[in-house]
Amino acid sequence: MGAIRFIVESILWLVFFVFLLRVILQFARADFRNPIAQFVVRVTNPLVLPLRRVVPPIGRVDLASIVALLAVHIAVFSIQLWMISPVFPPAPALLLLALEALIQSVLKFYLVALILYAVLSWVAPGTYSPTSSILDSICEPILRPVRNILPSIGGLDLSVLVVLILIGALLQLFPLLR
Repeated sequence: MGAIRFIVESILWLVFFVFLLRVILQFARADFRNPIAQFVVRVTNPLVLPLRRVVPPIGRVDLASIVALLAVHIAVFSIQLWMISPVFPPAPALLLLALEALIQSVLKFYLVALILYAVLSWVAPGTYSPTSSILDSICEPILRPVRNILPSIGGLDLSVLVVLILIGALLQLFPLLR
């Protein structure tokens, strides 16, 4: 039973990850001609395109993608809760737990993205790949404000380290909120 649960949770996590990546790429204004971005768009379009008929965008914000992300996240979170225990919390508590889990997931996503971004900058600096382009689009907007405050020291850019520490501190706050 544990192996089946692992497989189901892994598939659910991958589905959620693709929808999260679509929303983050839109907010980061990434290049959607990138092959990874094209894959994300093709996988998420079956849910996002019908939602666009009902949920119009507000300016440059694609609300249909956000609604799709929230719907997928609540579904994934509910299935994961059901696999642990068949007893569900009341709807308001379920929504608050799902919102907290979503914020934690976004923070963890950025934690991993920043680590990959730093490793790629050490291993293959200045080279182009679709992955490095996507990571650059995702990480640069959150690193830029820190770089404006904290200049590089002796050629070392410590902004990634500072942001990683800040994200770690934010993740530590969540158990206190319950």
